[in-house]
Amino acid sequence: MRIEKIAILNEVVERVKDSDYCFIVNHGGVTVAQMAKLRSDLRKVDSRLLVVKNTYLAKVAKEKGWSDEVNAMLSGNTAIVTGHGEPTAVAKAIMEFVKASAGRASVKGADYDNKIVDAAMVEALSKIPGKNELRATLLMLLKEPATRLARVLSEKAKKGGEAAPAAEAPAAEASAQA
Repeated sequence: MRIEKIAILNEVVERVKDSDYCFIVNHGGVTVAQMAKLRSDLRKVDSRLLVVKNTYLAKVAKEKGWSDEVNAMLSGNTAIVTGHGEPTAVAKAIMEFVKASAGRASVKGADYDNKIVDAAMVEALSKIPGKNELRATLLMLLKEPATRLARVLSEKAKKGGEAAPAAEAPAAEASAQA
């Protein structure tokens, strides 16, 4: 192998080893503008896209110990998306790219959480809320009971400390039935 090819292969191996995930994408028939937009979207979520030869990715797969499922993914035009951080945001960016390509691009699979997953799993991952969205939802759920209590106490204080009429009505009905 020529020195240039060895350097490229080493770069691909290092990028895949150093990343938290590796998405494998078919980019055939996609315009340069669409690829540039994908790269821009991926930079925002601390990821990078690299177009690779299938033979290089096969060597990476062998070195990382990926299963034989990856070999089926290595046909056609292949690019990998690697990076750090939240994979759901990356999966969302990739799925938006696939939809915008009008069927020309596709997801082949991914190495996520040290498991090889198929395109359907990547699509499912893209639909999961991200960490920040989950934190906001949890905070809202934790805050809601306190907000309700504050409203009830506020209404009671506005009425001069009396019980609300809705609370008195069931008591009046119970005494009338007795």
